[in-house]
Amino acid sequence: MRIWTNAGRIAVLAVASVSVALGGCEKYGSGRSGSYPTVDIVTSAGTIRAVLWPDKAPQTVANFLQYADEGFYDNTIFHRCIMGFMIQGGGLAPDWKEKPARAPIQNEADSGLRNVRGTLSMARKGEPHSATCQFFINTADNPKLDHEDNTDRGWGYCVFGQVISGMEVVNAIELAPTVGPEQDGRPAKPVIIKSIRRVGGPKPAPAVKDKAGNKG
Repeated sequence: MRIWTNAGRIAVLAVASVSVALGGCEKYGSGRSGSYPTVDIVTSAGTIRAVLWPDKAPQTVANFLQYADEGFYDNTIFHRCIMGFMIQGGGLAPDWKEKPARAPIQNEADSGLRNVRGTLSMARKGEPHSATCQFFINTADNPKLDHEDNTDRGWGYCVFGQVISGMEVVNAIELAPTVGPEQDGRPAKPVIIKSIRRVGGPKPAPAVKDKAGNKG
């Protein structure tokens, strides 16, 4: 199963069934908030609040927050909404043009965190270390997206946070009417990401290094 960052290159091989309401919180336990960075994802369907986990995915969290702080996510869209699987966004404008992103980052999917319902993960192309700005929110437990080994096929998708409020908004976006092939999950009406802003937690280091060690 692959989650492509380009809306025109999609290959979904399976769809997981819906699981418990906030599986990630239950499986990772309480206490993964507090001093951790917290963001509000303000959408045309409502606000989603998420806690991020720099102790598990430091480069990924720093990269995501840098995009958020720069206002990159303002007026982007959730361009794939697949029931029983995930909602993906953060890289396309409402006119469906892809925004230019920074260099890719290292895939930190080997942290031990799993793609369970309510977790935030990074979207990428076929190459494991190709994630830039696009992310997705799992709407089901998706074990086929987890890290299995360090091969291209087994790297998986990096989990870096968890929805802590607003799962009803995620559910509404997941159920948005779509057009075109079912696997594309293209909403008939754009689901806008109005902004992503920090609302709590410490500020990370300002610069993000890409997979070659260059600062963003």
